[in-house]
Amino acid sequence: MPSEIKQEIKEQNKRFYEQLHKGMLVKGKVKNIQPYGAFIELQKGIVGLLHIEDISICRIKSPADMLKIGDIIVTKVKSYDKDTGRISLSYKDLLGTWEENVKGLEEKTIVKGIVRNREKFGVFIELKPNLVGLAEDKKLSVSYGDVVKVLVKKISPETKKIKLVILD
Repeated sequence: MPSEIKQEIKEQNKRFYEQLHKGMLVKGKVKNIQPYGAFIELQKGIVGLLHIEDISICRIKSPADMLKIGDIIVTKVKSYDKDTGRISLSYKDLLGTWEENVKGLEEKTIVKGIVRNREKFGVFIELKPNLVGLAEDKKLSVSYGDVVKVLVKKISPETKKIKLVILD
């Protein structure tokens, strides 16, 4: 790479870092996926970490459950350490609030969801990227990642909970 191009990239990165602040929205490309998170290239030579817990409110087993290498996504800067240059990002903060995501979902309707977690008391089903319901059916043989049909039994806005019944 010619030295003029290297110098231009260096200057662009310097300007980017000068403007970078907590809460800023940044667009980037998924460059690498690890079990603990995804590395997002925000600019040539500038990479931020999108930790697995900041991808979705759902408990996902791998960032690859929701992201692919090459995806272009918008994230929010959670933190930026000027001394180390480390950038921490959040994706789930941009996927809407519970109230926004529950709009259009009605009790006694059938929808599809993805099994995201299984506990003794039931199964957590992702209905939208930032909306999860609990199916209390313990005896069904569903596994993580399965797409299932569910009946929306009850929506409780005051507790932000959704009760579901798995139909499959």
